[in-house]
Amino acid sequence: MKKKDKNKNGLYRFLKATIGPIIKFCMRVKTLGAENEQKEGALIVCANHTAMLDVLSLAVSFKRQLRFLAKSELFKIPLLSGLISALGAFGVDRGKGDIGAIKKTLSILEEENIVAMFPQGTRYRGIDPAKTEVKSGVGMMVYRSKADVQPVFVRVKDYKYRFLRKKEVIIGKPIKYEEFGFTNGGTEEYERAARLVFDRILELRHEGLDK
Repeated sequence: MKKKDKNKNGLYRFLKATIGPIIKFCMRVKTLGAENEQKEGALIVCANHTAMLDVLSLAVSFKRQLRFLAKSELFKIPLLSGLISALGAFGVDRGKGDIGAIKKTLSILEEENIVAMFPQGTRYRGIDPAKTEVKSGVGMMVYRSKADVQPVFVRVKDYKYRFLRKKEVIIGKPIKYEEFGFTNGGTEEYERAARLVFDRILELRHEGLDK
């Protein structure tokens, strides 16, 4: 039985409807491939990572609510806690390390929601994504959750966010779980899956340039 997304509340819908268009206009975010967005079911959205603002670029480009990982300390700040919670952030205690993040992410996916992840593991400002490393974590999450993956490329000039610089969020077609060909999991399969995801992300980098 499909579980209700507890975080998809009235405040989120209000913020998305009112502030979303403003963010999209001010940040000059253009969405390509919106028709490819998977409409239902557990989903891991994976994108290249240039800046913290990638989170906003992705959030305003998807119709469904995306969930993001955030430091638990942020949830102790009045007002900010309610805001980031409404926007889809979920906290993880740094003291619990990756185990806390894994458990929380899996629980969200079990409720058939969307979790956004960055396969590179960190931000790479001004660096071609093709020249960066890819972490195996996303491969492990796909294996354990059995979720499909939506590859996304965030295109911005020189891979640097600047005021009024155009950003294009290119949404590719979902990668179905079966396509990963998992057998028994393990490091090698996780790394291969993560590489497949990131290769699909990179394939989107030139979409729409010939139009």
